[in-house]
Amino acid sequence: MKFIKLFTLFVILLFSSEIISQEFKLGKVSVAELEQKIHPRDSAAAAAILYKKGTARIEYDVNDGFVTVTDVETRIKIYKKEGFDWANHDVWYYNYSDLREKVSFSDAVTYNLVDGKIEKTKLKSDGVFDEVLNKYRSLKKIAMPNVKEGSVIEFKYSIKCPQATIRDWDFQTSIPVNYSEFSTFIPEYYTFSPRQKGYFFPKATTARVTKSITFNSKERSGGRVTSTNFSTDYLSYIENQVTYKAVDFPAMKDEAYVNNIDNYTSSVAHELSVTKFPNQALKEYSADWASVVRTIYDYDDFGPELNKTGYFEDDLKKILAGVNAPEEKILIILNYVKSNIKWNNYYGYGCDNGVKKAYKEKTGNIADINLMLTAMLRYAGLTANPVLVSTRSNGIALFPNRTAFNYVIAAVESPNGHILLDASEKFSIPNVLPLRVLNWSGRLIRKDGTSEEIDLMPKKASSDSVFMTYSIEPDGKVTGKTRRQCVDYNAMITRGNISSLKEEEYLEKLENKQNKIEISEYSKTNEKDILLPIIETYSFTGNNLCELIGEKIYLNPMLFFTNDKNPFKQEVREYPVDFSYPFSDKYNITIKIPDGFAVETLPAPAAVIMEDNLGTFKFNIAVSENTLQLAILHQINEAIISAEKYDMLKEYYKTMIAKETEKIVLKRI
Repeated sequence: MKFIKLFTLFVILLFSSEIISQEFKLGKVSVAELEQKIHPRDSAAAAAILYKKGTARIEYDVNDGFVTVTDVETRIKIYKKEGFDWANHDVWYYNYSDLREKVSFSDAVTYNLVDGKIEKTKLKSDGVFDEVLNKYRSLKKIAMPNVKEGSVIEFKYSIKCPQATIRDWDFQTSIPVNYSEFSTFIPEYYTFSPRQKGYFFPKATTARVTKSITFNSKERSGGRVTSTNFSTDYLSYIENQVTYKAVDFPAMKDEAYVNNIDNYTSSVAHELSVTKFPNQALKEYSADWASVVRTIYDYDDFGPELNKTGYFEDDLKKILAGVNAPEEKILIILNYVKSNIKWNNYYGYGCDNGVKKAYKEKTGNIADINLMLTAMLRYAGLTANPVLVSTRSNGIALFPNRTAFNYVIAAVESPNGHILLDASEKFSIPNVLPLRVLNWSGRLIRKDGTSEEIDLMPKKASSDSVFMTYSIEPDGKVTGKTRRQCVDYNAMITRGNISSLKEEEYLEKLENKQNKIEISEYSKTNEKDILLPIIETYSFTGNNLCELIGEKIYLNPMLFFTNDKNPFKQEVREYPVDFSYPFSDKYNITIKIPDGFAVETLPAPAAVIMEDNLGTFKFNIAVSENTLQLAILHQINEAIISAEKYDMLKEYYKTMIAKETEKIVLKRI
């Protein structure tokens, strides 16, 4: 009996492995895969990755030395039209003088089931093309042919990089992943630090294999007769192999107020930390933060650029003449750089053109601008250092590494802490950084090799104060005036919105956003004096702001400022809630009741205070003769709220939405 059970188990395992090998062999798409109508574990999925396998091999090339060859093969099932985008695929690659990678696609086929038979449509050359992203990167793109609901597509691609580098591998994406496998083959001369993130982790297996490199050489010798001697040498080394396997990983579901869903995607990254070649000294790159700092400072486009001052000294002496207060120096230098150097929309912590050229041509990338800013601050006698940052779109830099960063700002030490500065943003002020920079923390680095973590998330609430008075006519028409005052981040965003459009376009957009009102007598104050709050004032009329039913008027008292939708609908929250910055929204509203009407129903006052001082909502309303007075506060005190406190935040918003959408009822008397 025991033998039968063991034999049965062996047959099941053997049968399973055969199924897996059949499923996971490109070119062997099954009828069952094509007939499948919905994903078995996610009926809402528009597509699914049935199989994805990648290998990254660092191997020796006779001409180029050690290079990295990455091979990937993928099979994807399309369930719905919404999944057609998965039939288009692209791979980025470096394409500039110092680093040229090669990318090629192959075996790209679309499979369809036609009259019970499998039909194959191969990708032709006109479906493969290149796109230049910027001066550093390009895309190799494919557009799969004959894609329909039910199609299965598969393709391979290969990347050859002339350096020892391993790309990140995602085990999750926005669609389900049935099977994902990634293997690395690394010679003992390289030490990489693998970093996994996400809520689901693949299984990993390791192995050590002896490999060898063959060197063929020839030597000529002789007197009257020249002879050629051929020789072959071998170098043996250990190759470290690691394989990660993920099975049935769910789709990543985007949620409200997630700064970058990729921060929580199951993935593995490899950072080169140490190299040790035969008969050479050990070299550290990112074994710890100290080695990261040393490595970055040694780059020609970083440390040496910080030390250059001659190109700006004469100009800086003029604008700083007679100025002694550190705060004044900071503002003068920040505004000088912002006014004279325009950002070219390129990121990077390494200079592109170099600070001298950027200063002369009045344009540069992020490093050109903010390393120049740092150098000027130092020249003015301030203790200033660069801070490496990974932008929100780039992900969070959690571990010591160089490649996770893609941005740099400046920090000035003061008795009250660090003052953070970014001269690339027109409306940024000290400690009010562009939203793209607000990504948890950065790494301040000093010339002596020391570094420290810098909290990038704002602590002070940015206020948005609205003062509104309006009167209601018996036919429901509303006429009123609004004065809105914004501070700090709210002010920076508002100034950006105003400057990006002509005034007529801006007002039209504002009218449409605010329930088709008509705006007149619009004015703005402190539009360019960015240290002061920006104030917008306008009159408005609206015919769709009240509801008339019989002899009654139904009114949302906050009109177009009402929060009417709860952004937190999920039962369970997996990711932190990222508001970018703390905020305080205040409303003081005065409402004049029309003659011949009286209040029948008023919302009751309400107050919600979350634990740990996370936030406060207050709603108060008072009646005085034919006038209503409202005072409303909605304040969130933390830029990032952990998923553990999601239920409390969700309930807070539920209460706030219910109260703000509760209507005042006026009856005719």
